[in-house]
Amino acid sequence: MDKVKVNSDVELKDKLVAINRVTKVTKGGRTFTFAAIVVVGDGNGTIGWGLGKAGEVQQAIAKGTEAAKKNLVKVPVIKGTIPHEIEVRFGGAQVFLRPAAQGTGLVAGGAMRPVLESVGITDVLAKSKGSSNPHNLVKATIKALSELRDAYTVAHERGISMSKVFNG
Repeated sequence: MDKVKVNSDVELKDKLVAINRVTKVTKGGRTFTFAAIVVVGDGNGTIGWGLGKAGEVQQAIAKGTEAAKKNLVKVPVIKGTIPHEIEVRFGGAQVFLRPAAQGTGLVAGGAMRPVLESVGITDVLAKSKGSSNPHNLVKATIKALSELRDAYTVAHERGISMSKVFNG
């Protein structure tokens, strides 16, 4: 996963994936804090995620957004879909992504949908297997997206022409 430097002119939109209320019991009573998973993306192939923890929901979301801006990755998005199929595991979560024809829409559920929306993918078939834990689903989806390679990248890495990538 190669990190991306964010320019000040790039407009990143944040999406809240999940919020969790955490209780700590002390002898003085219960202390409530909030943990928020936030995804940021520019809708054009850049995505990042972050976890923020604070005593109030808004502060947790703000911290999560700042953390998400620090670990951005670049994803190849071709005509609103992904270049090829991919299946990735992270912890107990397993995600499967398949490119779809234009007009299919975003067929994804759970914590995968905000990740795919933020990166700018409009047509994809996605399935999550195993754990539905939003932490691991977000990480698995971003790992899968970061492992995608388009034909131009493959040709460059192999040192061959674009026609040889498709024709062998």
